[in-house]
Amino acid sequence: MYKLILVRHGQSEWNLSNQFTGWTDVDLTPQGVEEARQAGRIIKESGIDVRYTYTSFLKRAIKTLDLILEEMDRMWLPVEKSWRLNEKHYGMLQGQNKQQAVEIYGKEQVMLWRRSYDVAPEPLPDDDPRHPKYDIRYQGIKNRSARPSTESLSDATRRIIPLWNASIVENLHQYGQVLIVAHGNSIRGIIKFMKNLSNEEIVKLNIPTGLPYVMELDEDMQIIKDEYIGISEEDLKAKEAVVANQTK
Repeated sequence: MYKLILVRHGQSEWNLSNQFTGWTDVDLTPQGVEEARQAGRIIKESGIDVRYTYTSFLKRAIKTLDLILEEMDRMWLPVEKSWRLNEKHYGMLQGQNKQQAVEIYGKEQVMLWRRSYDVAPEPLPDDDPRHPKYDIRYQGIKNRSARPSTESLSDATRRIIPLWNASIVENLHQYGQVLIVAHGNSIRGIIKFMKNLSNEEIVKLNIPTGLPYVMELDEDMQIIKDEYIGISEEDLKAKEAVVANQTK
């Protein structure tokens, strides 16, 4: 049996201010730091034997992974960073307050941008300095058209699947237990892919910050069991509601 552990980064500065973040590189809040440390303690106390780790190119996820590994006393573990695990790119919405976006565009439209599978926000213009093509981190992406100016969840999921097929599955087979620290939508994409959720079901899936979500997998990488660990059902529902209600 194999275990895939998924953790959304701890609370970021723009989570706190309720702004669309996407590929904008914002830091953790003090609460986010503690959430990351708590995730590390939960994983360690559960007895999960993590042997390989992944994270994105964004510091809120990188710092969360570092803090988790510090709490687990496993800072020696290999870490693979990939832009493919970045948050969904929110295009022109990046930096905008979510409640203000509802006032401008309407609740239904903003919900489509936030939670639907195949609707992307308005893209950044090519000359916008926020465009990934101007960021040194993404210069190594061979297919320049893969540097997004906006993304739907479908787009984000499609860029994650090559990493899954080329690397994550191999390392699950080799190491047995793999930890991925990423973002709300990149994790939603992985879960949709793994559980074959419908486009309607994915709308209802909200990923709280800093909570370890564990998938137990068989030899064929099919899910045997999946659950959040270290939290009661009541507290989990409350944290999911916080994510769902960011535009209210």
